[in-house]
Amino acid sequence: MNERISFGELPSGMVEALLAVESYVNHCGFEMRLLELLRYRISQLNGCAYCLDRHYKEGIHAGESAMRLYSLPVWEETPFYTERERAALRWADAVTLLADNAIGDDLVNEMLRHFNKQELANLTLAVAQMNTWNRIAKPFAFMPGEFQAG
Repeated sequence: MNERISFGELPSGMVEALLAVESYVNHCGFEMRLLELLRYRISQLNGCAYCLDRHYKEGIHAGESAMRLYSLPVWEETPFYTERERAALRWADAVTLLADNAIGDDLVNEMLRHFNKQELANLTLAVAQMNTWNRIAKPFAFMPGEFQAG
C-alpha cells in the first residue's frame, strides 16, 4: 500500500501542535517504558501498522522486553505487568474503546489507587495523544518498517 499523505506532507502547524503535546506527555513524569507500553497497546487496539512498528522499536529502545510487548493482547491473563501497569493498561483500553466502555466511578477509583489526579489527567492525555497519532497514521497509510528508534 502506498502512503496516501506522508508525514512530511502534513500541515506544519498541525505537526507542531502534536509534537508539543507529545513533548509534554514525554516529560510529565511517567517512565518511557510505561508510555511505550501504552502506545503499543493502543496501536494494537486501533490496528495501526506504522504505529505498531514504531512503538515496538521505541519500547525496546526504552528497555521494554519483546515478551511483554508481544503479550499485550492478553495482558489480563499474564503475570508480566505490575499492578500500576495493569491499571494504566485498563485505563488505556477503556479510553481508547470509549464507545464500548462505561467509565464509571469504580474504574476511576481503581485508577486513583495507582495514580494521583494530576497523573490520571496526564495518563488520559497520553492515551488521547496516541489515539490521535493512530487516527492520522492509519487513514493516511504511513509506511511501517522504516522507523529507526534512537
